[in-house]
Amino acid sequence: MNTEKVAARRLTAEEVAELGPQDSIFVSAGTDDLPLDCYAPANLTKPGKNFEGGSFTARTVFGDEIQLLPDNVEEAGIWIADAAGEEIEVLETAGVLLNLALFVPGGNKESLDSLYSAARDAFGAGIVQRWSEEVVAVPEVKVDLFEEPVRGRKGTGGQNRDRRALDIYPTRVRFLEPSDGWKFVVEPHKEVVDETPTI
Repeated sequence: MNTEKVAARRLTAEEVAELGPQDSIFVSAGTDDLPLDCYAPANLTKPGKNFEGGSFTARTVFGDEIQLLPDNVEEAGIWIADAAGEEIEVLETAGVLLNLALFVPGGNKESLDSLYSAARDAFGAGIVQRWSEEVVAVPEVKVDLFEEPVRGRKGTGGQNRDRRALDIYPTRVRFLEPSDGWKFVVEPHKEVVDETPTI
């Protein structure tokens, strides 16, 4: 387990309430399954002023969401870097887990094996550990993807929509997320006809 020593100070609930999601903090790296006596870099999930009851939620760089009561002396608390503070042990990252969806045109098992082989050659034998894998055929059907407001007014005739993507495969749509307050509308692909008059 690799850690680095960081000078930091513990924050009160009032101080945390003044922070935003962009501010770097340190929270306990321990979880219910893995108790660790050190800290992890993290950020609040929303501005501190938007939390109520002195309870805050932070997300660590490792993807864990933690509920925190900064003033509870029985908890590790929320810390921020401060050269005049005390030293704490902060857990370092061992690497990055890439959760990636790839579409391989005309792909098959041989093309996947060559992809994994190339990744191992580039980054070393430890890069690819396949615990689960989903390989599905992609139908030769394309769709157009639009976004519409979740609470759109009726009778607007489709004017209240944004074009998100044209000419994509439906399998790819499930890896996309709509913007806040918007929903996806999927339609069969229609070729865009350029009606600009030519000379």
